[in-house]
Amino acid sequence: MTAPVPDPAPLAFGTAGVRAPLGPGPDRMNERTVAAVATAVARYLREREPTGSTVIVGGDARHGSARFVDVAAAVIAAHGLVVVVPGAPVPTPVVAAAVRSRGAVAGLMVTASHNPASDNGVKVYGRGGAQIVPPTDARIERHLHAAMREGVGVPTAVPGSVRVDPTLVDDYEAAVVAALPRPGRPPRVALTPVHGVGGELCRRVLAGIGVRDVTLVAEQADPDPDFPTVASPNPERPGTTARLLELAARIDADVAIALDPDADRCAVGFADADGRWRMLDGDETGAVLADHLLREPLPGSAAGEGHGLPVVASTIVSSRLPSLLVPARGGRYVSTLTGFKWLMRAGEPLRYAYEEAIGHCVLPHVVADKDGIAAAAVWCAMVGSGGPSVGARLAALDSEFGAHLRRNVALPLAADSDPAAALRRAAGLLASVGEVRPLEGTAGFRVDSGGARAVVRPSGTEPLLKTYVEAWTPPAPSTSDRDDAARRLAELGDAVAGAVGG
Repeated sequence: MTAPVPDPAPLAFGTAGVRAPLGPGPDRMNERTVAAVATAVARYLREREPTGSTVIVGGDARHGSARFVDVAAAVIAAHGLVVVVPGAPVPTPVVAAAVRSRGAVAGLMVTASHNPASDNGVKVYGRGGAQIVPPTDARIERHLHAAMREGVGVPTAVPGSVRVDPTLVDDYEAAVVAALPRPGRPPRVALTPVHGVGGELCRRVLAGIGVRDVTLVAEQADPDPDFPTVASPNPERPGTTARLLELAARIDADVAIALDPDADRCAVGFADADGRWRMLDGDETGAVLADHLLREPLPGSAAGEGHGLPVVASTIVSSRLPSLLVPARGGRYVSTLTGFKWLMRAGEPLRYAYEEAIGHCVLPHVVADKDGIAAAAVWCAMVGSGGPSVGARLAALDSEFGAHLRRNVALPLAADSDPAAALRRAAGLLASVGEVRPLEGTAGFRVDSGGARAVVRPSGTEPLLKTYVEAWTPPAPSTSDRDDAARRLAELGDAVAGAVGG
């Protein structure tokens, strides 16, 4: 006799919201699940906020996003809250900024960031525009499960208010431009939004600081939810930025910028001394920006910092380099759990925060989250400032703090795999390689092995185990120093991959 197939589990909160493939059922993104998420957020807010409080709701240009924005707005308004929508697809930082600037009690952004075209999701922001953290997420999730059991639908009549306000975009642009310096020698920029919603707004922000020589990758300039020119819309993938680097070389650009589809992440590329273009990884970009922003604070971000040491934050999976660099520049370094919901709470006064997955917060007083557009503008302002080249900045960091070599690999799990069991098995196998310690406050572990380290953790949004391996050299490294670090990196990286795969 065939065993009955259990009903699929309802959506659960992951990284500050829900994310899943589009489709029918309680474990997929569709109108009913979006209505349930919006109901859960509205019920949570009504327990704590008065009638008439404002909630910002926006979405990107993915499949289903426009309809999901309408559904979420109608549900939240039906609970007596005032909903403000931008009226068109927008980048995620616009919603995060609007929550703060409009004094909203929450924000919902319909997006799956750089996930495949088949996915969508809802990200939830709390008062102040930062992503929600425990216990808020658990409380909303309890309301979500109750709403799913009740089978809530989309209201046909809205007793509350849904107000369309396209100036949310204008306000974001003005706030970012006002906080940034104008470069003395504006760079020539090659830009791709990777079929997402950030291209035009990024160009507007760059023009606002005097950077007008901007050329977009033509095939990727307009929003297209199918992402037809890339296998993945994630700018961390080499194939995703291939057209960008070709364009940068062709137009003799000074900067190459790739945004992810909702423009909350930013990858940058540069030409080395031989004229060959390559993309920087998130840790390289983070180190350069941390060094720059501690040496030359942005006028807007430094204002109001008071007398405390400026805080620069990265996460437990990011490079160890900032832990050396930040104190040397007179700042206070803080390492947090992964995710900007933790980075934005690293401490005050926060000057800059980044994660290795090309997320950067350069204007915490404007957007309390990662912001690819503002990061792109800061990078362009730095390149056009007349200071050292990007290559020279990287070489100087290697000389002062040692070269840091990394190998970050996401290893897929089978659909029915238990991530916790996979982690336990891998940790046991790696005990003979180095000291294995569990991560504090989150699932995963760290391995330290003589001048190299690795972190292994489950993804919060996909069925993956993510591995982050790093080895380093002494300051002013010789060729043999680099070769030795590369050997240590390969040995530990192969051992981690074998343990996870085994």
